[in-house]
Amino acid sequence: MTAMHGPVSPSHRPSPQPSRSPSRAPSGPPQGKPPDPAVPAEPDTSARDHAARVIADRAEGEAYVASVCFKHGPPRLVGVELEHLVHDHADPAAPVDPERLRRALGNHAPPTLARTVSADPTRPAAPAVPAAPHPPPVPLVPATPAELPAGSALSVEPGGQVEISTRPHPTLGGLIAAADSDLDHVTAALAGEGLVLGAAAIDPVRRPRRVLDTERYAAMERRFAARGSGGITMMCSTAAVQVCLDAGAPEQLPARWAALHALGPVLLALFANSSRHAGRDTGHASARWLSVMDTEPARTRPGSADHDPAVTWARRVLDTPLMVRRRPEGPWDAPGRLTFADWIARRGAARGWPPPTVGDLDYHLTTLFTPVRPRGHLEVRYLDAQPPGRWVDPVAVLAALLHRPATTDRVLDLCESVDGRWDTAARRGLADPDLARVAAHVVELGCTELGGLGLAPRAVDEITTAVHARLARPRLPHQRPAGNPARRPSEPESPSEPGSASGSESGSQPTRRRTP
Repeated sequence: MTAMHGPVSPSHRPSPQPSRSPSRAPSGPPQGKPPDPAVPAEPDTSARDHAARVIADRAEGEAYVASVCFKHGPPRLVGVELEHLVHDHADPAAPVDPERLRRALGNHAPPTLARTVSADPTRPAAPAVPAAPHPPPVPLVPATPAELPAGSALSVEPGGQVEISTRPHPTLGGLIAAADSDLDHVTAALAGEGLVLGAAAIDPVRRPRRVLDTERYAAMERRFAARGSGGITMMCSTAAVQVCLDAGAPEQLPARWAALHALGPVLLALFANSSRHAGRDTGHASARWLSVMDTEPARTRPGSADHDPAVTWARRVLDTPLMVRRRPEGPWDAPGRLTFADWIARRGAARGWPPPTVGDLDYHLTTLFTPVRPRGHLEVRYLDAQPPGRWVDPVAVLAALLHRPATTDRVLDLCESVDGRWDTAARRGLADPDLARVAAHVVELGCTELGGLGLAPRAVDEITTAVHARLARPRLPHQRPAGNPARRPSEPESPSEPGSASGSESGSQPTRRRTP
């Protein structure tokens, strides 16, 4: 495998070459949330037959990965996945109670949460069903979690974080309306149980604690614990904004892939929102990013610009160690550094195992957590969760910067001098003068391109004002002046509520603004 140690300099940008992977029909971000990898799926017969097909050799495995991870077609759609920590409104430092969270989410509660509650031996027996006219209680394990009103799927992360995954939308305005509508729905549901969405990308008051009880997450926690606290922190104390963009036509893919990586350090620094964790100031702009990088480099390190991202990614996937090995019974722990390629070749601990199947390889794909992860579309995972009402800012800027090929090429030129400076971005943010300088140019380019996304002029002005305000803020989040920095530009200052932290890393979210 060709090692991938971070983005290559845009001066070595790849020339547009069609991928050697099979041509695919145009495809955008997935329709809602994919099946939860922590829950065994119940496929239909054809899907079961496909998943059971044995991967005969490495070449077959690489060809499969390249074909499913990069779906080619004109870039048309955009989606978003919004993660949020959850806090008790009266006591933000209190741990998340899975039963309380399940009640709040009702028929949207995913099976992982419901099964965690069901398996808890300390949980009191359910009360008898009340007589009419009172409504019956929410079923403990819903047959199929209901979509949110605007079509988004809802999932729960290992530490009790909630995630809203929208459908792909042909316009940014449509995406904003749908995501905000579903955020409102979830916010109201949580409020019914005295819970609120967090406003930071890392838990500012609590230490990490796993809430979901699944074999996948238990095996992850044990595996990452050998390297330190980064794994459990990533799993249970962090939240991100993840942007889903089409991979593009074959001739566009290399430049789009390179640009998304080149933008990473700049946008990570610009939108950093995770300096305070577990009651202390970390001194870093994005402690969330640092926790992700402190898990297992083989599955988290950034990719690189490449003439054929599909081929390089396929090699990387097969050379990544197994994180878990699914079993009908017992723990899912995987041995040491055994890779998927080792499993195919029956090397080492895999010598006596059954051969891997397409289903096994599909599952292995869910265990890579790279800053840009191909899933048919391109999933951008390096952005911190944002303060109340401001998730749209990084999404709009990123969509604008990838909107036209000429703009994408300009991005590569602008970001050349800070190529690969991920660690500096996470530690220093815009306190680094080089990143601050490049961020100013990137913001100007992105805001200029916003007009081509079909947004109303008022929305363009609001996003432009908010993004420029981030450039002008104190250079590290912990250097903010007094007051409430989470307020919208037009809002007056207001004191934080009793019992909650203040600012953009508070334990609660006020009402958001709309950008239709």
